[in-house]
Amino acid sequence: MRLLEAWTIAGRTAPNRVMFGPHVTNLGQERTLSARHVAYYKRRAIGGCGVIVIEEASVDGSDWPYERAPLATDCRHGWEAVATAVHNEGALAVGAIGHSGGQGSSAFSQRELWAPSRVPEVASREVPKWMEPDDIAVVVEAFGRAARHATEAGLDGVEVNAGQHSLVRQFLSGLTNHRGDEWGTDRLRFARDVLSAVRSGLGGDRVLGLRLCCDELAPWAGITPEAAVPIAVELAPLVDYLVVTRGSIYTVEKYRPDYHEPQGFNIDVCRSVRGAVADAVPVVLQGSIVEWEQAEAAVRDGVCDAVEMTRAQVADPDLVGKVRANEGERVRPCIRCNQMCQVRDARNPIVACVGEPSSGHETDDPDWYAPATTPRDVLVVGGGVAGLECARVASHRGHRVRVVEREAAVGGVAARFGPGAPLVAWLEAECRREGVAIEPSGHASPAPSEVVVAATGSRPGTPTYSIAPEASVVDVVGPVAASGVVALWDPIGGPIAVALAESLGARAVLITPDQIAGNELSRTGDLAPANVRLQQKGVRVERRAILREARPGEVEIEDRFSGARRVIAVDQLVDCGFRLPDESVPTADIRIGDCVAPRTIHEAILEGRRAALAIDGVR
Repeated sequence: MRLLEAWTIAGRTAPNRVMFGPHVTNLGQERTLSARHVAYYKRRAIGGCGVIVIEEASVDGSDWPYERAPLATDCRHGWEAVATAVHNEGALAVGAIGHSGGQGSSAFSQRELWAPSRVPEVASREVPKWMEPDDIAVVVEAFGRAARHATEAGLDGVEVNAGQHSLVRQFLSGLTNHRGDEWGTDRLRFARDVLSAVRSGLGGDRVLGLRLCCDELAPWAGITPEAAVPIAVELAPLVDYLVVTRGSIYTVEKYRPDYHEPQGFNIDVCRSVRGAVADAVPVVLQGSIVEWEQAEAAVRDGVCDAVEMTRAQVADPDLVGKVRANEGERVRPCIRCNQMCQVRDARNPIVACVGEPSSGHETDDPDWYAPATTPRDVLVVGGGVAGLECARVASHRGHRVRVVEREAAVGGVAARFGPGAPLVAWLEAECRREGVAIEPSGHASPAPSEVVVAATGSRPGTPTYSIAPEASVVDVVGPVAASGVVALWDPIGGPIAVALAESLGARAVLITPDQIAGNELSRTGDLAPANVRLQQKGVRVERRAILREARPGEVEIEDRFSGARRVIAVDQLVDCGFRLPDESVPTADIRIGDCVAPRTIHEAILEGRRAALAIDGVR
């Protein structure tokens, strides 16, 4: 298999062609790398990853893009610890270095942003300072100094960011570089100077990588795939590998988008770039490559020399090891939901995964799979993600487990809405592999010896509006009318109502109390794209609206601000609001998931694991 072949870069050999790319983790302590970082990267190296690129460190104090963003001058000891841990497992360790420029934040530094030109940052609307020649010199020198620190720390090299959130990209692009001086007439000058300084700081025996945006998705002025080829050709001789990415100041969400974007979206542009620079430098494919089969095909077909599989290895740190052991079908799927691995936001969460909650928590999670002290007979009532995960882990620990699900299929809401179906399928397959007996369309009748875990999910919530006789109102789990206009009441602003509205298209009227549909999707980067999709599908969105009454053939809504009421003609109302716990197993020994409180997939999986450990203590 080509993907698992050794890969030599600048004289240093990685055990395979799989890369764990740089990404925000929020695992830092102040602006340094922490013990959590070390454990996080070591876990991927143990799992078999070939090249691990550490979270990007700002090269200069003028850049402080998020609260726990590493600073290169403070990373010496952290880089050294990561390098030692990763090298001990046979992988290469590369430090990402960069400067966010105008895409940074002044919230933490309390100073102006630096950028090539005065182009406002999209999210904050902050106008950066136009960098003067002295400022440019300071940053170029800082890149060289960061490279020197990386070398002294024992890293195999560094990767310079000219992709998303990057000052280097901002100098390369007509979107953000409006200068009339030598850095504007020659937009590649800054990149060349930076790479030259980094090479000097590294010395001759270290790896220098470049993460290069090859499509800003803004063809009126930005870098296009066609324009990227000559840029790559000019910069390739200065580096030892090149990662092809996309996204700009206006399309941040397109860098690592959620499941609405196709997997492998960068394949075509990567192929063209590699065709132009193949003799000069190896090329790495990036862009929602979460399935090892697609990664193998890309390397085998000459699209690239190696593949970045970052989210895939957040979801399953053992991805490479499983593939090497011919157990590729057991790789836990990345469902590209971005719910836990996208952490660059005001909440400051740490990186994790909905299907693998231990990601990011390597230093504080228990050993979920420790053998049970006394194997028990266990009945899990409910085959949603919480119940399946509890059954999977409990069986692995040695308990004798059966799952009873009242529906004909397992998975619950997670299997019906959004991207969760592949994770449900994986959980079911792993349960059966562990010997769990799954009884669909069953009725829970606990034996006296069984420990009972209630994972019964939720039931319809209490309506906050009145319902007239004969009105057609259903809960979010349906059934939805096959024809006619369907109103969707969405007081949550999450992905379920948006997904249902998209599936209904022009038949849907989405009613939200917020200023914008799917308000909570901002956390995953899908807010703007979701509203574009709704418009393209012809969905009617009623904003700032509170549902007051459902009547036969119509609903009445009230404007949140003015109090004005009006009537909308609909054939059915689907309540996508909050549900309540299903407490149908009051004598359960352990309760998990939605039958405790409304849970996300991540919370349900985590509670399932905790329950699998708690079985030992049930008397």
